[in-house]
Amino acid sequence: MAKYMLEVKDLTTKYITRNREDVYSVDHVSLTIEEGKSLGIAGESGCGKSTLALSLMGYYFPPLHYTSGSIIIDGKNISGMDPDTVRKNVLGSEVAYIPQAAMNAMNPTRKVGKFIEDVMKAHEIKMSKKEIRQMAKERFALLGLPVEALDKYSVELSGGMRQRVVIAVSTILNPKVLIADEPSSALDVTSQKMVIKMLKDMMAKGLVKSMIFITHELPLLYNVTDDIMVMYAGQIVERGSAKEMVFDPVHPYSRGLMRSILVPEEGTRDVKLTAIPGTPPNLKHPPAGCRFAERCRYATPNCRDYSVPMTDLGGGRCYRCNFSAEELREVYQRED
Repeated sequence: MAKYMLEVKDLTTKYITRNREDVYSVDHVSLTIEEGKSLGIAGESGCGKSTLALSLMGYYFPPLHYTSGSIIIDGKNISGMDPDTVRKNVLGSEVAYIPQAAMNAMNPTRKVGKFIEDVMKAHEIKMSKKEIRQMAKERFALLGLPVEALDKYSVELSGGMRQRVVIAVSTILNPKVLIADEPSSALDVTSQKMVIKMLKDMMAKGLVKSMIFITHELPLLYNVTDDIMVMYAGQIVERGSAKEMVFDPVHPYSRGLMRSILVPEEGTRDVKLTAIPGTPPNLKHPPAGCRFAERCRYATPNCRDYSVPMTDLGGGRCYRCNFSAEELREVYQRED
Protein backbone atom coordinates (compact mmCIF):
# COMPACT_ATOMS: atom_id res chain seq x y z
CA MET A 1 0.00 0.00 0.00
CA ALA A 2 1.30 3.44 -0.94
CA LYS A 3 2.56 5.62 1.88
CA TYR A 4 1.18 9.15 2.07
CA MET A 5 3.88 11.71 2.80
CA LEU A 6 1.28 14.52 3.03
CA GLU A 7 -2.41 14.28 3.94
CA VAL A 8 -4.53 17.43 4.09
CA LYS A 9 -8.15 17.19 5.23
CA ASP A 10 -10.68 20.04 4.96
CA LEU A 11 -8.04 22.73 5.48
CA THR A 12 -9.51 26.22 5.77
CA THR A 13 -7.44 29.35 6.34
CA LYS A 14 -8.37 33.00 6.07
CA TYR A 15 -7.00 36.52 5.96
CA ILE A 16 -8.45 39.06 8.35
CA THR A 17 -8.48 42.57 6.90
CA ARG A 18 -8.02 45.81 8.84
CA ASN A 19 -11.81 46.18 8.76
CA ARG A 20 -12.11 42.76 10.48
CA GLU A 21 -13.47 41.11 7.34
CA ASP A 22 -12.73 37.43 6.71
CA VAL A 23 -11.28 36.41 3.35
CA TYR A 24 -11.27 32.62 2.97
CA SER A 25 -8.49 32.07 0.42
CA VAL A 26 -8.22 28.35 1.24
CA ASP A 27 -11.67 26.84 1.66
CA HIS A 28 -12.01 23.17 2.77
CA VAL A 29 -9.09 21.90 0.72
CA SER A 30 -8.21 18.19 0.91
CA LEU A 31 -5.30 16.53 -0.86
CA THR A 32 -2.79 13.69 -0.55
CA ILE A 33 0.70 13.08 -1.93
CA GLU A 34 2.39 9.70 -1.91
CA GLU A 35 6.06 9.27 -1.08
CA GLY A 36 8.19 9.77 -4.19
CA LYS A 37 5.42 11.63 -6.03
CA SER A 38 4.91 15.25 -7.04
CA LEU A 39 1.73 17.31 -7.27
CA GLY A 40 1.28 20.38 -9.43
CA ILE A 41 -1.12 23.15 -8.44
CA ALA A 42 -2.35 25.45 -11.20
CA GLY A 43 -4.69 28.39 -11.46
CA GLU A 44 -4.71 32.07 -12.35
CA SER A 45 -3.39 34.78 -10.03
CA GLY A 46 -5.49 35.23 -6.90
CA CYS A 47 -6.98 31.72 -6.85
CA GLY A 48 -5.28 30.78 -3.55
CA LYS A 49 -2.21 28.81 -4.70
CA SER A 50 0.40 30.74 -2.69
CA THR A 51 -1.88 31.01 0.35
CA LEU A 52 -2.31 27.23 0.26
CA ALA A 53 1.47 26.86 0.11
CA LEU A 54 1.92 29.04 3.19
CA SER A 55 -0.92 27.26 4.97
CA LEU A 56 0.56 23.81 4.37
CA MET A 57 3.63 24.72 6.42
CA GLY A 58 1.48 25.13 9.55
CA TYR A 59 3.23 28.40 10.35
CA TYR A 60 0.75 31.26 10.53
CA PHE A 61 1.25 34.94 11.15
CA PRO A 62 -1.19 37.84 10.64
CA PRO A 63 -3.06 38.56 8.50
CA LEU A 64 -3.18 34.81 7.68
CA HIS A 65 -4.98 32.68 10.27
CA TYR A 66 -5.68 28.96 10.64
CA THR A 67 -9.39 28.14 10.86
CA SER A 68 -9.89 24.37 10.67
CA GLY A 69 -8.74 21.10 9.15
CA SER A 70 -5.61 18.98 9.49
CA ILE A 71 -2.16 18.80 7.91
CA ILE A 72 -0.44 15.45 8.42
CA ILE A 73 3.18 15.03 7.30
CA ASP A 74 4.51 11.47 7.45
CA GLY A 75 1.95 10.63 10.14
CA LYS A 76 2.55 13.77 12.22
CA ASN A 77 -0.29 16.30 12.56
CA ILE A 78 1.24 19.79 12.46
CA SER A 79 -1.99 21.81 12.36
CA GLY A 80 -2.54 23.95 15.45
CA MET A 81 1.04 23.47 16.68
CA ASP A 82 2.78 26.22 18.61
CA PRO A 83 4.60 28.52 16.11
CA ASP A 84 7.98 28.07 17.85
CA THR A 85 7.62 24.29 17.68
CA VAL A 86 6.74 24.47 14.01
CA ARG A 87 9.70 26.75 13.25
CA LYS A 88 12.21 24.58 15.12
CA ASN A 89 10.94 21.07 14.43
CA VAL A 90 8.83 21.19 11.27
CA LEU A 91 10.08 23.85 8.87
CA GLY A 92 13.08 22.74 6.88
CA SER A 93 13.07 19.08 7.92
CA GLU A 94 9.40 18.07 7.59
CA VAL A 95 8.29 20.69 5.07
CA ALA A 96 10.38 23.24 3.18
CA TYR A 97 9.34 26.19 1.03
CA ILE A 98 10.87 27.83 -2.03
CA PRO A 99 9.15 31.24 -2.09
CA GLN A 100 7.67 32.87 -5.17
CA ALA A 101 10.25 35.69 -5.01
CA ALA A 102 13.08 33.27 -4.31
CA MET A 103 15.77 35.48 -5.80
CA ASN A 104 15.02 38.12 -3.16
CA ALA A 105 14.64 35.69 -0.25
CA MET A 106 18.16 36.00 1.15
CA ASN A 107 19.53 38.72 3.40
CA PRO A 108 21.64 40.93 1.07
CA THR A 109 23.83 42.06 4.01
CA ARG A 110 24.97 38.50 4.87
CA LYS A 111 27.26 36.31 2.82
CA VAL A 112 25.63 33.11 1.60
CA GLY A 113 27.64 30.92 4.00
CA LYS A 114 26.70 33.07 7.00
CA PHE A 115 23.07 33.05 5.87
CA ILE A 116 23.11 29.24 5.89
CA GLU A 117 24.61 29.27 9.40
CA ASP A 118 21.76 31.54 10.54
CA VAL A 119 19.19 29.17 9.06
CA MET A 120 20.71 26.17 10.84
CA LYS A 121 20.87 28.03 14.17
CA ALA A 122 17.22 29.07 13.81
CA HIS A 123 16.31 25.38 13.61
CA GLU A 124 18.59 24.60 16.55
CA ILE A 125 20.73 22.19 14.53
CA LYS A 126 23.60 21.11 16.82
CA MET A 127 26.50 21.46 14.39
CA SER A 128 29.72 23.43 14.40
CA LYS A 129 30.38 26.14 11.80
CA LYS A 130 32.89 23.82 10.14
CA GLU A 131 30.31 21.02 9.91
CA ILE A 132 27.66 23.37 8.54
CA ARG A 133 30.06 24.69 5.90
CA GLN A 134 30.99 21.15 4.85
CA MET A 135 27.30 20.24 4.60
CA ALA A 136 26.69 23.35 2.48
CA LYS A 137 29.66 22.51 0.21
CA GLU A 138 28.28 19.04 -0.44
CA ARG A 139 24.81 20.37 -1.27
CA PHE A 140 26.26 23.09 -3.52
CA ALA A 141 28.34 20.49 -5.39
CA LEU A 142 25.23 18.35 -5.87
CA LEU A 143 23.37 21.30 -7.39
CA GLY A 144 26.24 22.39 -9.62
CA LEU A 145 27.03 25.51 -7.59
CA PRO A 146 30.63 26.69 -7.12
CA VAL A 147 31.88 26.50 -3.53
CA GLU A 148 33.09 30.10 -3.89
CA ALA A 149 29.42 31.21 -3.82
CA LEU A 150 29.40 30.57 -0.06
CA ASP A 151 31.68 33.58 0.40
CA LYS A 152 29.65 35.94 -1.76
CA TYR A 153 26.67 38.19 -1.06
CA SER A 154 23.46 37.27 -2.87
CA VAL A 155 23.60 40.46 -4.96
CA GLU A 156 26.91 39.26 -6.43
CA LEU A 157 25.25 36.19 -7.94
CA SER A 158 23.29 35.90 -11.18
CA GLY A 159 19.55 35.30 -11.04
CA GLY A 160 19.91 31.62 -11.90
CA MET A 161 22.60 31.11 -9.25
CA ARG A 162 20.55 32.89 -6.59
CA GLN A 163 17.61 30.65 -7.39
CA ARG A 164 19.78 27.55 -7.03
CA VAL A 165 21.26 28.84 -3.76
CA VAL A 166 17.75 29.28 -2.35
CA ILE A 167 16.89 25.73 -3.43
CA ALA A 168 20.06 24.49 -1.74
CA VAL A 169 19.19 26.30 1.50
CA SER A 170 15.55 25.16 1.41
CA THR A 171 16.45 21.50 0.92
CA ILE A 172 19.61 21.24 3.02
CA LEU A 173 17.76 19.28 5.74
CA ASN A 174 16.26 16.86 3.17
CA PRO A 175 12.57 17.75 3.73
CA LYS A 176 9.81 15.21 3.44
CA VAL A 177 7.63 17.73 1.57
CA LEU A 178 9.07 20.47 -0.63
CA ILE A 179 6.75 23.28 -1.75
CA ALA A 180 8.07 25.18 -4.77
CA ASP A 181 6.00 28.30 -5.43
CA GLU A 182 6.60 29.30 -9.05
CA PRO A 183 10.36 28.71 -8.69
CA SER A 184 11.09 29.36 -12.37
CA SER A 185 8.79 32.29 -13.12
CA ALA A 186 11.47 35.03 -13.04
CA LEU A 187 14.10 33.07 -14.98
CA ASP A 188 15.06 32.77 -18.63
CA VAL A 189 14.17 29.56 -20.45
CA THR A 190 17.63 28.00 -19.99
CA SER A 191 17.65 28.70 -16.24
CA GLN A 192 14.05 27.44 -15.93
CA LYS A 193 15.06 24.13 -17.49
CA MET A 194 18.04 23.86 -15.14
CA VAL A 195 15.96 24.54 -12.01
CA ILE A 196 13.27 22.04 -13.00
CA LYS A 197 15.91 19.38 -13.74
CA MET A 198 17.49 20.01 -10.32
CA LEU A 199 14.20 19.54 -8.51
CA LYS A 200 13.44 16.34 -10.39
CA ASP A 201 16.95 15.01 -9.69
CA MET A 202 16.56 15.70 -5.96
CA MET A 203 13.31 13.75 -5.99
CA ALA A 204 14.94 10.86 -7.86
CA LYS A 205 17.82 10.72 -5.35
CA GLY A 206 15.42 10.73 -2.37
CA LEU A 207 16.76 14.00 -0.95
CA VAL A 208 13.18 15.27 -1.16
CA LYS A 209 10.46 12.73 -0.39
CA SER A 210 7.60 14.50 -2.16
CA MET A 211 7.02 17.81 -3.90
CA ILE A 212 4.32 20.39 -4.60
CA PHE A 213 5.04 22.55 -7.64
CA ILE A 214 2.89 25.67 -7.99
CA THR A 215 2.47 27.61 -11.22
CA HIS A 216 -0.14 29.38 -13.30
CA GLU A 217 1.15 27.54 -16.42
CA LEU A 218 -0.74 24.27 -16.49
CA PRO A 219 1.18 22.76 -19.47
CA LEU A 220 4.51 23.27 -17.64
CA LEU A 221 3.35 20.81 -14.99
CA TYR A 222 3.00 18.04 -17.59
CA ASN A 223 6.79 17.69 -17.68
CA VAL A 224 7.34 18.21 -13.95
CA THR A 225 4.66 16.50 -11.85
CA ASP A 226 2.79 13.21 -11.57
CA ASP A 227 -0.61 14.74 -10.74
CA ILE A 228 -2.14 18.17 -11.26
CA MET A 229 -4.71 19.97 -9.11
CA VAL A 230 -6.52 23.08 -10.35
CA MET A 231 -7.64 25.74 -7.86
CA TYR A 232 -10.20 28.46 -8.32
CA ALA A 233 -11.32 31.05 -5.75
CA GLY A 234 -9.86 29.10 -2.84
CA GLN A 235 -11.31 25.70 -3.79
CA ILE A 236 -10.12 22.65 -5.69
CA VAL A 237 -12.11 22.32 -8.91
CA GLU A 238 -10.33 19.32 -10.45
CA ARG A 239 -7.53 16.82 -9.89
CA GLY A 240 -6.08 14.06 -12.02
CA SER A 241 -2.89 12.71 -13.52
CA ALA A 242 -0.75 15.20 -15.43
CA LYS A 243 -1.70 13.55 -18.73
CA GLU A 244 -5.43 13.58 -17.95
CA MET A 245 -5.41 17.22 -16.85
CA VAL A 246 -3.49 18.48 -19.87
CA PHE A 247 -5.14 16.42 -22.61
CA ASP A 248 -8.59 15.71 -21.13
CA PRO A 249 -9.62 18.41 -18.62
CA VAL A 250 -13.20 17.96 -17.42
CA HIS A 251 -14.04 21.11 -15.47
CA PRO A 252 -14.86 24.17 -17.65
CA TYR A 253 -12.28 26.24 -15.76
CA SER A 254 -9.52 23.66 -16.31
CA ARG A 255 -10.44 23.53 -19.99
CA GLY A 256 -10.39 27.33 -20.13
CA LEU A 257 -6.88 27.40 -18.69
CA MET A 258 -5.68 24.88 -21.24
CA ARG A 259 -7.25 26.72 -24.18
CA SER A 260 -5.61 30.00 -23.14
CA ILE A 261 -2.04 28.58 -23.35
CA LEU A 262 -0.15 26.84 -26.15
CA VAL A 263 0.69 23.20 -25.46
CA PRO A 264 3.75 22.16 -27.54
CA GLU A 265 2.87 18.46 -27.16
CA GLU A 266 -0.41 19.09 -29.01
CA GLY A 267 1.18 21.16 -31.77
CA THR A 268 0.74 24.89 -32.29
CA ARG A 269 -0.27 25.20 -35.95
CA ASP A 270 -3.73 26.71 -36.46
CA VAL A 271 -4.33 26.80 -32.71
CA LYS A 272 -6.63 29.63 -31.63
CA LEU A 273 -6.14 30.81 -28.06
CA THR A 274 -9.21 31.90 -26.08
CA ALA A 275 -9.43 33.90 -22.88
CA ILE A 276 -11.65 33.16 -19.89
CA PRO A 277 -14.07 36.10 -19.63
CA GLY A 278 -14.61 38.03 -16.40
CA THR A 279 -12.69 37.97 -13.12
CA PRO A 280 -12.68 35.73 -10.02
CA PRO A 281 -15.26 36.50 -7.30
CA ASN A 282 -14.59 38.66 -4.26
CA LEU A 283 -13.80 36.17 -1.47
CA LYS A 284 -15.02 38.60 1.17
CA HIS A 285 -18.48 37.71 -0.13
CA PRO A 286 -18.17 34.44 -2.11
CA PRO A 287 -21.15 33.28 -4.18
CA ALA A 288 -23.51 30.71 -2.70
CA GLY A 289 -23.15 28.28 -5.60
CA CYS A 290 -20.35 27.39 -7.97
CA ARG A 291 -17.66 30.06 -7.71
CA PHE A 292 -16.95 29.82 -11.43
CA ALA A 293 -20.61 30.14 -12.46
CA GLU A 294 -20.51 33.84 -13.40
CA ARG A 295 -17.70 33.16 -15.88
CA CYS A 296 -18.93 29.78 -17.11
CA ARG A 297 -20.77 29.62 -20.44
CA TYR A 298 -22.52 26.39 -19.38
CA ALA A 299 -23.83 27.59 -15.98
CA THR A 300 -27.49 27.09 -15.02
CA PRO A 301 -29.51 28.75 -12.21
CA ASN A 302 -28.78 25.71 -10.02
CA CYS A 303 -25.05 26.31 -10.46
CA ARG A 304 -25.43 29.83 -9.07
CA ASP A 305 -27.77 28.98 -6.19
CA TYR A 306 -26.42 25.78 -4.66
CA SER A 307 -22.96 24.67 -3.54
CA VAL A 308 -21.30 22.06 -5.74
CA PRO A 309 -19.68 18.94 -4.20
CA MET A 310 -16.68 17.09 -5.61
CA THR A 311 -17.46 14.18 -7.93
CA ASP A 312 -15.10 11.20 -7.70
CA LEU A 313 -14.33 9.62 -11.07
CA GLY A 314 -12.05 6.98 -9.55
CA GLY A 315 -8.32 6.48 -9.88
CA GLY A 316 -7.60 9.74 -8.07
CA ARG A 317 -9.61 11.77 -10.61
CA CYS A 318 -12.22 14.20 -9.25
CA TYR A 319 -13.87 17.47 -10.23
CA ARG A 320 -16.39 20.01 -8.89
CA CYS A 321 -19.29 20.59 -11.31
CA ASN A 322 -23.04 19.98 -11.52
CA PHE A 323 -22.70 18.42 -14.98
CA SER A 324 -21.52 14.85 -15.43
CA ALA A 325 -18.16 14.24 -17.08
CA GLU A 326 -19.96 12.60 -20.00
CA GLU A 327 -22.18 15.64 -20.55
CA LEU A 328 -19.22 18.01 -20.47
CA ARG A 329 -17.16 15.89 -22.86
CA GLU A 330 -20.06 15.73 -25.33
CA VAL A 331 -20.36 19.51 -25.27
CA TYR A 332 -16.61 19.96 -25.73
CA GLN A 333 -16.60 17.50 -28.64
CA ARG A 334 -19.35 19.44 -30.43
CA GLU A 335 -17.50 22.72 -29.92
CA ASP A 336 -14.23 21.33 -31.27
